[in-house]
Amino acid sequence: MNDSDRSGKLPPDELGRRLAEVFDLVGPLYRRVQRKVEEGEAIEGLSVGVRAVLDLLHKHGPMTVPQMGRAQAISRQFVQRMVNDAAARGLVESIPNPAHRRSSLIRLTDEGRAAITAVLAREHMVLREVGGDLTEAEVAACLRVLGEMLKVFDHVDVN
Repeated sequence: MNDSDRSGKLPPDELGRRLAEVFDLVGPLYRRVQRKVEEGEAIEGLSVGVRAVLDLLHKHGPMTVPQMGRAQAISRQFVQRMVNDAAARGLVESIPNPAHRRSSLIRLTDEGRAAITAVLAREHMVLREVGGDLTEAEVAACLRVLGEMLKVFDHVDVN
């Protein structure tokens, strides 16, 4: 038995195979969640893209469009379209950015905050139904693994 076997670490080839299994699950999961969010559009009237913008602003406070694009690994142009849609509905507003004159900060309005709060509450009720008797340690491990996988692709240009 070598050191990697005793430590529980997988050899690179086996790690690659196991992480490919994760990708095999993440793709269908993402698409199903996206469809579920789209179903919710009939309830809250928010597209997947607008929902993502509102969620980012809810979690992080005012952000610029480029910051949101980087955070979500999507193009600045797509984020700008979603911000425009949200602004047209009174869900977000632009405010001056003291750090950068040409790149305004986008922030939630009271209506936007209420909308994303309702969406998150509905989604929370769905996620509460996840089975498997998952433990905190298992969820933490999942987050760690997905975070490490995401880091591998940090260099990929999304614009």
